[in-house]
Amino acid sequence: MDKIKLGIIFGGMSTEHDISVVSGTSVISNLNKEKYEIYPIYIDTDGTWYKYPGTILKETLSNNKIKNVLEYLKQLDVLFPVLHGLYGEDGSIQGLLELLQKPYVGCKVLSSSIAMDKVYTKIIFEKAGIKQAKYMYIKALKNTYIYVDKNFREKIMKLEEICTLAENELNYPIFVKPSNSGSSIGITKASDQQELIQAIQNAAQYDHKILLEEQIVGREIECSVLGNEVIKASALGEIIPADSFYSYDAKYNNSESKTLVPALISKDLESKVHNIAIKAFKAIDGKGFSRVDFFILDKTNEVYINEINTIPGFTEISMYPKLWEYSGLKYSDLLDELINLAINN
Repeated sequence: MDKIKLGIIFGGMSTEHDISVVSGTSVISNLNKEKYEIYPIYIDTDGTWYKYPGTILKETLSNNKIKNVLEYLKQLDVLFPVLHGLYGEDGSIQGLLELLQKPYVGCKVLSSSIAMDKVYTKIIFEKAGIKQAKYMYIKALKNTYIYVDKNFREKIMKLEEICTLAENELNYPIFVKPSNSGSSIGITKASDQQELIQAIQNAAQYDHKILLEEQIVGREIECSVLGNEVIKASALGEIIPADSFYSYDAKYNNSESKTLVPALISKDLESKVHNIAIKAFKAIDGKGFSRVDFFILDKTNEVYINEINTIPGFTEISMYPKLWEYSGLKYSDLLDELINLAINN
């Protein structure tokens, strides 16, 4: 039987480029070489595409530049984008592959773009009746700040006025998040107005749309989902961050951060999280796979959704594959399942 010509796309132009490289190379090393003819494709931070030669050193890459990206992709049977963040997880690469009529692993254009935009994810989850933290939505355009209310009416306000409004609506501490960013990049926790001003200014460096969100005090629980029409949910994992929240630094640079698989919660609560995870995935019209993140309140055990990640980390230690491995699906078998879902969608 002929091998499937499989393209693995990683790197990219987002702030999560380095994480994508680790995820992509991990996927490549775990693929069944007897099933797939593997075409590793690396995109550098400037958006140049290369046949990946096993290193991202520029002197080695220079001889491997893909001169005609579209023609190169057309020869492949199926693509697996392992691109985190902008231009990879936001529907951009998915749109390109749709135009080429090539099957690809993961969520489609609409679900990718919705899930990447934290504000619009909130709106979809509201419509679906899924509990989540209270929030405010603002825009930052150069030195102009715009408050956007629940009916999408916009009002230009001074930054201090927006902060006062946030204090009244959300109470401190307040989390400030770029609407389109992943791996907790650009997210800050503010405990007073001065910190809130700085946090908004910081978030504006990453996106002009900014989410302000109340703090939810509870356990951080994650669930992996898998499927197209029939969706399966994995065992649950728990994040125990070294910092006051699971920041970029806590995720990737602080060895004190811990993950617990499985999460130590009751079967009834696990079932409730599974149901909400599947509902959230269907609400964004998800396909293939995602990781859904939750808070479980300490006192009441109420479940609040935090976010959904349509291309979660895929390193050896990433939660998505770890949860499926605990659930009985080994890394390489998980990759097979994802590729089959792409081909048969």
